[in-house]
Amino acid sequence: MARDGKRRIINGALELLRAEGGGSITLDATARQVGLTKPGLMYHFPTKEALMLAVVDHVAAEWVRSMADRLGGSPAEASASDRIRAYVETAFTGRLDRADFAIFFDAVYRDALTEAWERRLRPWLDLPDDLPDSTRARLTAARLAADGYWIAVATGVFAPAERDHAPLTAVMDTLLKDENH
Repeated sequence: MARDGKRRIINGALELLRAEGGGSITLDATARQVGLTKPGLMYHFPTKEALMLAVVDHVAAEWVRSMADRLGGSPAEASASDRIRAYVETAFTGRLDRADFAIFFDAVYRDALTEAWERRLRPWLDLPDDLPDSTRARLTAARLAADGYWIAVATGVFAPAERDHAPLTAVMDTLLKDENH
């Protein structure tokens, strides 16, 4: 029951963010959104920081699920190219909006939130030290391009035109070509 309550609260906080286009989460507004009193919400999340950490962890877990689905398994057994490809595909095809950007952006200024993103995404994005420099550069360029793409789409600031999606995907495919396959 507690797990369902927490999930309902996290989903309610996300709904608020989406409705406000990436606004701020408050304990009061979230409690109203899910039909709880503020003390009822605080039973599960005693502080705004605790709620935000749960929201960030939830969103990062969604990214991980999407990447795992695309990869068809665990990042531990995959090549660096395949892991980065799963990330790029998630960034290029995810339904992203200003709330996603706000969740990511807010984490930059709070160590605990940054750590939640890093913990979830590190197995996907870390590159082995023994990769040739040219491969590291290609994979890093692909990841950074994907970051820029999803941020532009989520915020609507200089978002690429729909007609550019397929050509951009082709460029990414070139960057992600695994020379070991």
